[in-house]
Amino acid sequence: MIQLITFDLDGTLAESKQAIDPEMASLLGHLTNGFNVAVMSGGDWPQFEAQLVGNLPAGANLARLFLLPTSGTKLYRHAGGWQPIYADALTTDERGAVIHALDQVIAALDLDSAQSWGPRIEDRGTQITFSALGHQAPVDAKHAWDPDMSRRKQIQALLAPLLPGFEVRTGGSTSIDITRESVDKGTGITRLSHEIGVPLHQMLFIDDALYPSGNDHAVIEAGMDSIPVRDVEDTRRMIQTILLLTQ
Repeated sequence: MIQLITFDLDGTLAESKQAIDPEMASLLGHLTNGFNVAVMSGGDWPQFEAQLVGNLPAGANLARLFLLPTSGTKLYRHAGGWQPIYADALTTDERGAVIHALDQVIAALDLDSAQSWGPRIEDRGTQITFSALGHQAPVDAKHAWDPDMSRRKQIQALLAPLLPGFEVRTGGSTSIDITRESVDKGTGITRLSHEIGVPLHQMLFIDDALYPSGNDHAVIEAGMDSIPVRDVEDTRRMIQTILLLTQ
């Protein structure tokens, strides 16, 4: 029996870097009254606050909502307010090594010649994320930049050999997420399982990007059941179906 349902954020619950819409917020609120719900994303806590937390309805059971920023390397729970439970921060030397490798790949591929909306490299403490068009790029520009994933795969292929001891995975539609080796969404969800006492076989993961090179595929490798969705509308229908079947 499923005890916890986990969602990715961008592309699954909301468009990239956009707030969840009122209907999705309402559906999630209803879902927390019947299930434990987790949201895991490569984004950091401020992104969760802007996209998700500030838009949840008053009726949501926040005690049953678990938020996992930066690919599950952090956990926030609600107890009179949102509280950080843990964070596996990179060291200064680790962050420096990752940023140096990114600078090399950016120069080799001339990636800084394209228009950028905000910084391309974001240090999220437990994870460093490279976004080819910057972290505030509009959704349409993101979707147009790498529709077949060839650019992200090229960046990943050049970057991985420069970073032994790290995981280098494609993230969003223009991004690459870098964490310590063996630290990914699979280990994040496994740690959550231990934290709240719900075994992996009683968890379900719903996500729009479960392809092998992506940062979400590690959840499948960890042994968690998953349901792929195409986009936000597909997720909406999935939640509606779950609520209908569990009335």
